[in-house]
Amino acid sequence: MSGPDTVDRVLLTAAVVVLVVAGALLLVRIWRGPSMLDRAIALDVCAALIIAGLGAKSAIALDSFYFPVMLVLAFLGFTGSVGIARFIAVRDRPLSRRNPAGKDEPR
Repeated sequence: MSGPDTVDRVLLTAAVVVLVVAGALLLVRIWRGPSMLDRAIALDVCAALIIAGLGAKSAIALDSFYFPVMLVLAFLGFTGSVGIARFIAVRDRPLSRRNPAGKDEPR
């Protein structure tokens, strides 16, 4: 192996180690997250970590097979995050109160 190849392998190995550590910390956040929003953000980061892991695997194997898979996962992660955000927004909406005219108005 030449010098640049060795540097590439070392950097890719370091990237995989960082992704594994981030994944372990992410599981802790999902398990212990004090609120639903913390867990939703952690699941969004989980999708990003999976995409980064697939990118690292593609770089190690010198194979571009996983790029369309990464694109689909990015789309699913985005739509999932939007769906969870909308669910939380509806759930946390304040109750309306009645004004003297009898019409509802938001707080």
